[in-house]
Order: sequence, then structure tokens, then C-alpha cells
Amino acid sequence: MNVVEKIIALEHKESVRLDPDQLGGLYNQLGDKNALDVLCRTVEELAVRLSNCERFWRHREWADLRKCAKSLVAISEQVGMTALARVAADVAQTVDAGDAVAAAATLGRLIRVGERSLTAVWDQQDLSV
Repeated sequence: MNVVEKIIALEHKESVRLDPDQLGGLYNQLGDKNALDVLCRTVEELAVRLSNCERFWRHREWADLRKCAKSLVAISEQVGMTALARVAADVAQTVDAGDAVAAAATLGRLIRVGERSLTAVWDQQDLSV
């Protein structure tokens, strides 16, 4: 019988990057109320698309996963979520390469970074319901 003496639990802690200049530009361009409205809708849309990416991966719908990841890149960049945009681009690249294992790994990272990014924007902007 094998006895495991020490088990190490790995924690995935993803750092997120928000571009304050991008967010500031949004507020300067649209004004506080309109920018907040756009940001709230964007956060909601990003959450839906993250969920869609995961569903597409589970069903092995590669073209839809790639398209969804690419849309996350565009939306994320517009509101200054640079880390989310970068990881979403990585997901699209793994799909293009036909590497299902890498797609699974980068998608897992995308979900973690996405959740942290949405929380960071939510907290920063005090978008509480």
C-alpha cells in the first residue's frame, strides 16, 4: 500500500491587468453615467461570452470557440482588460493550431482571468447591484 505523506494543493492565482487610461478615456468620452452604463453592459456581455466559450469547448465546437474567443479579445480591449484580451487571443491560437489539450488549458486560464477581470472592474467601478 502506498502512503502519501505530503499533498500539495496548487492554487491558480491569475493576475489581471486593467488599463486605467482606457477606462478613463471611456469616461471622458461618454461621461460618467453613459460610461457606467456601457461598462455594466460590457461586463454582462463578457460573462455570457466566457460561458459560451466553455460550452463550445465541451461540445468540441472549435469554430464557434475560436469566434467567441476572438470576440472576447475585441470587447476586452475596448474597456481596458488587457490580460483578458491576451488570454482570449491565446485560446483562439490553440484552436487554430488544432491542439485540444492546449485549448483546454488556455480556456481554463481564460475562465480564471475572466472571472478576476470582471470582479476587478466591478469592484473598481463600484458596480454593485
